[in-house]
Amino acid sequence: MILSIDTTSEFGSVALTEGERTIAECLLHSSDGFGHVLYAHLEQLLAEQAAQLDDMECFAAASGPGSFTGVRVGLTAVKGLAEVTGKRVAPVSNLRALAAFGSAPLRAVALDARRGEVYAAVYNDRLELVMPEAVLKYEIWPETLPPSGFELISPDFSPFQAFVPSGIPMVVAPRALAGVIGRIAAAELRCGRACDPAEVDANYVRRSDAELFWKE
Repeated sequence: MILSIDTTSEFGSVALTEGERTIAECLLHSSDGFGHVLYAHLEQLLAEQAAQLDDMECFAAASGPGSFTGVRVGLTAVKGLAEVTGKRVAPVSNLRALAAFGSAPLRAVALDARRGEVYAAVYNDRLELVMPEAVLKYEIWPETLPPSGFELISPDFSPFQAFVPSGIPMVVAPRALAGVIGRIAAAELRCGRACDPAEVDANYVRRSDAELFWKE
Protein backbone atom coordinates (compact mmCIF):
# COMPACT_ATOMS: atom_id res chain seq x y z
CA MET A 1 0.00 0.00 0.00
CA ILE A 2 0.96 3.61 -0.55
CA LEU A 3 -0.24 6.58 1.49
CA SER A 4 -0.44 9.66 -0.73
CA ILE A 5 -1.10 13.33 -0.04
CA ASP A 6 -1.91 16.46 -2.03
CA THR A 7 -1.92 19.76 -0.15
CA THR A 8 -0.85 22.06 -3.00
CA SER A 9 -4.09 24.05 -3.22
CA GLU A 10 -7.08 24.77 -1.01
CA PHE A 11 -8.63 21.56 -2.40
CA GLY A 12 -6.38 18.82 -1.10
CA SER A 13 -6.77 15.07 -0.76
CA VAL A 14 -5.37 11.97 0.91
CA ALA A 15 -5.55 8.41 -0.36
CA LEU A 16 -4.53 4.82 0.18
CA THR A 17 -3.65 2.89 -2.97
CA GLU A 18 -2.39 -0.57 -3.80
CA GLY A 19 -0.86 -0.97 -7.24
CA GLU A 20 -3.38 0.39 -9.76
CA ARG A 21 -6.23 0.26 -7.25
CA THR A 22 -7.39 3.15 -5.09
CA ILE A 23 -8.50 1.69 -1.76
CA ALA A 24 -9.81 4.97 -0.33
CA GLU A 25 -9.58 8.64 -1.24
CA CYS A 26 -10.83 11.69 0.60
CA LEU A 27 -11.16 15.20 -0.82
CA LEU A 28 -10.18 17.91 1.66
CA HIS A 29 -10.93 21.63 1.60
CA SER A 30 -9.11 24.18 3.71
CA SER A 31 -8.80 27.79 2.58
CA ASP A 32 -6.23 28.54 5.29
CA GLY A 33 -3.87 25.64 4.64
CA PHE A 34 -3.52 22.04 5.79
CA GLY A 35 -0.75 22.15 8.38
CA HIS A 36 -3.24 22.15 11.26
CA VAL A 37 -5.65 19.51 9.88
CA LEU A 38 -3.65 17.09 7.73
CA TYR A 39 -2.54 14.61 10.37
CA ALA A 40 -6.04 14.19 11.77
CA HIS A 41 -7.28 13.27 8.28
CA LEU A 42 -4.40 10.84 7.78
CA GLU A 43 -5.14 9.21 11.12
CA GLN A 44 -8.82 8.91 10.24
CA LEU A 45 -8.07 7.42 6.80
CA LEU A 46 -5.76 4.79 8.27
CA ALA A 47 -8.23 3.94 11.03
CA GLU A 48 -11.12 3.52 8.59
CA GLN A 49 -9.05 1.08 6.51
CA ALA A 50 -7.56 -0.71 9.54
CA ALA A 51 -4.11 0.16 8.20
CA GLN A 52 -0.89 1.11 9.95
CA LEU A 53 1.99 3.32 8.82
CA ASP A 54 4.27 0.29 8.87
CA ASP A 55 1.98 -1.37 6.30
CA MET A 56 2.98 1.24 3.73
CA GLU A 57 5.47 0.25 1.07
CA CYS A 58 6.07 3.89 0.14
CA PHE A 59 4.75 7.39 0.78
CA ALA A 60 3.81 9.82 -2.00
CA ALA A 61 3.00 13.51 -2.23
CA ALA A 62 2.15 16.11 -4.82
CA SER A 63 5.42 17.98 -5.27
CA GLY A 64 3.91 21.04 -6.95
CA PRO A 65 3.37 23.37 -8.59
CA GLY A 66 0.91 25.17 -6.36
CA SER A 67 0.84 27.03 -3.08
CA PHE A 68 4.41 27.27 -1.80
CA THR A 69 3.33 26.60 1.77
CA GLY A 70 0.96 23.84 0.69
CA VAL A 71 3.66 22.07 -1.30
CA ARG A 72 5.98 22.15 1.71
CA VAL A 73 3.29 20.84 4.09
CA GLY A 74 2.64 17.73 2.00
CA LEU A 75 6.29 16.97 1.28
CA THR A 76 7.32 17.53 4.89
CA ALA A 77 4.59 15.16 6.04
CA VAL A 78 5.60 12.26 3.80
CA LYS A 79 9.30 12.83 4.41
CA GLY A 80 8.71 12.62 8.15
CA LEU A 81 6.55 9.50 7.88
CA ALA A 82 9.11 7.85 5.61
CA GLU A 83 11.96 8.68 7.98
CA VAL A 84 10.10 7.17 10.94
CA THR A 85 9.16 3.97 9.09
CA GLY A 86 12.34 3.56 7.05
CA LYS A 87 10.44 3.74 3.74
CA ARG A 88 10.96 5.71 0.54
CA VAL A 89 9.10 8.69 -0.94
CA ALA A 90 7.76 9.27 -4.44
CA PRO A 91 7.19 12.97 -5.25
CA VAL A 92 4.75 13.40 -8.15
CA SER A 93 4.11 16.58 -10.11
CA ASN A 94 0.49 17.79 -9.98
CA LEU A 95 0.66 18.39 -13.72
CA ARG A 96 1.74 14.82 -14.40
CA ALA A 97 -1.10 13.60 -12.17
CA LEU A 98 -3.58 15.64 -14.23
CA ALA A 99 -2.27 14.04 -17.43
CA ALA A 100 -3.34 10.64 -16.09
CA PHE A 101 -6.98 11.64 -16.56
CA GLY A 102 -6.59 12.05 -20.31
CA SER A 103 -6.99 9.57 -23.14
CA ALA A 104 -5.32 11.29 -26.12
CA PRO A 105 -1.74 10.60 -27.27
CA LEU A 106 -0.81 14.15 -26.21
CA ARG A 107 -2.23 15.78 -23.08
CA ALA A 108 -1.83 19.50 -22.41
CA VAL A 109 -2.43 20.17 -18.73
CA ALA A 110 -3.04 23.48 -17.02
CA LEU A 111 -3.53 24.81 -13.49
CA ASP A 112 -4.40 28.38 -12.61
CA ALA A 113 -1.28 30.02 -11.15
CA ARG A 114 -3.11 33.31 -10.45
CA ARG A 115 -1.64 36.69 -11.43
CA GLY A 116 -2.91 36.03 -14.97
CA GLU A 117 -0.71 32.96 -15.35
CA VAL A 118 -1.06 29.19 -15.74
CA TYR A 119 1.15 26.30 -14.77
CA ALA A 120 1.27 24.28 -17.96
CA ALA A 121 2.96 21.30 -19.61
CA VAL A 122 2.36 18.66 -22.27
CA TYR A 123 2.63 14.93 -21.53
CA ASN A 124 2.23 11.87 -23.71
CA ASP A 125 0.07 8.83 -22.95
CA ARG A 126 2.95 7.28 -20.98
CA LEU A 127 2.91 10.34 -18.71
CA GLU A 128 6.29 11.44 -20.04
CA LEU A 129 7.03 15.13 -20.52
CA VAL A 130 6.84 16.31 -24.13
CA MET A 131 6.96 20.04 -23.37
CA PRO A 132 8.52 21.21 -20.08
CA GLU A 133 6.49 22.41 -17.14
CA ALA A 134 6.36 26.21 -17.11
CA VAL A 135 4.45 29.17 -15.75
CA LEU A 136 3.05 31.30 -18.57
CA LYS A 137 0.83 34.34 -19.03
CA TYR A 138 -2.70 33.48 -20.10
CA GLU A 139 -2.22 35.14 -23.48
CA ILE A 140 1.15 33.46 -24.15
CA TRP A 141 0.17 29.96 -23.09
CA PRO A 142 -1.93 29.04 -26.20
CA GLU A 143 1.11 29.72 -28.40
CA THR A 144 2.98 26.89 -26.66
CA LEU A 145 0.32 24.24 -27.28
CA PRO A 146 0.88 21.50 -29.88
CA PRO A 147 -0.53 22.25 -33.34
CA SER A 148 -2.99 19.32 -33.19
CA GLY A 149 -3.74 15.88 -31.82
CA PHE A 150 -4.04 16.79 -28.15
CA GLU A 151 -6.60 17.32 -25.44
CA LEU A 152 -6.58 19.91 -22.67
CA ILE A 153 -6.92 18.82 -19.04
CA SER A 154 -7.57 20.94 -15.95
CA PRO A 155 -9.66 20.72 -12.78
CA ASP A 156 -11.00 24.22 -13.43
CA PHE A 157 -10.94 26.02 -16.78
CA SER A 158 -12.90 29.08 -15.65
CA PRO A 159 -9.95 31.42 -14.84
CA PHE A 160 -8.45 31.07 -18.34
CA GLN A 161 -11.40 29.79 -20.38
CA ALA A 162 -11.36 32.89 -22.60
CA PHE A 163 -7.84 32.02 -23.78
CA VAL A 164 -8.54 28.40 -24.74
CA PRO A 165 -8.50 28.07 -28.57
CA SER A 166 -11.79 26.84 -30.00
CA GLY A 167 -12.19 23.24 -31.06
CA ILE A 168 -9.81 21.69 -28.50
CA PRO A 169 -11.21 18.71 -26.58
CA MET A 170 -11.30 19.59 -22.88
CA VAL A 171 -11.28 17.17 -19.95
CA VAL A 172 -12.31 18.36 -16.50
CA ALA A 173 -10.14 16.46 -14.02
CA PRO A 174 -11.31 15.80 -10.45
CA ARG A 175 -9.94 18.01 -7.69
CA ALA A 176 -8.84 14.96 -5.68
CA LEU A 177 -5.42 13.97 -7.04
CA ALA A 178 -4.07 11.85 -4.18
CA GLY A 179 -5.37 8.58 -5.63
CA VAL A 180 -3.72 9.00 -9.01
CA ILE A 181 -0.57 10.29 -7.29
CA GLY A 182 -0.46 7.03 -5.36
CA ARG A 183 -0.88 4.96 -8.53
CA ILE A 184 1.90 6.88 -10.30
CA ALA A 185 4.06 6.44 -7.19
CA ALA A 186 3.56 2.67 -7.38
CA ALA A 187 5.02 2.67 -10.90
CA GLU A 188 7.91 4.85 -9.75
CA LEU A 189 8.61 2.45 -6.89
CA ARG A 190 8.61 -0.57 -9.23
CA CYS A 191 11.11 1.18 -11.50
CA GLY A 192 13.39 2.07 -8.61
CA ARG A 193 12.72 5.80 -8.85
CA ALA A 194 11.30 6.35 -5.37
CA CYS A 195 13.64 8.52 -3.30
CA ASP A 196 15.33 8.56 0.03
CA PRO A 197 13.34 11.16 2.05
CA ALA A 198 16.36 13.45 2.29
CA GLU A 199 16.57 13.66 -1.50
CA VAL A 200 12.99 14.82 -2.06
CA ASP A 201 12.55 18.38 -3.29
CA ALA A 202 9.65 20.60 -4.30
CA ASN A 203 8.60 21.32 -7.87
CA TYR A 204 7.64 24.99 -7.52
CA VAL A 205 8.03 25.92 -11.24
CA ARG A 206 7.58 29.61 -10.31
CA ARG A 207 9.96 31.39 -7.96
CA SER A 208 8.63 32.52 -4.58
CA ASP A 209 7.56 36.10 -3.87
CA ALA A 210 10.66 36.52 -1.74
CA GLU A 211 12.84 35.67 -4.75
CA LEU A 212 10.76 37.68 -7.20
CA PHE A 213 10.71 40.90 -5.16
CA TRP A 214 13.99 40.70 -3.26
CA LYS A 215 16.30 43.63 -3.85
CA GLU A 216 19.87 44.37 -2.86
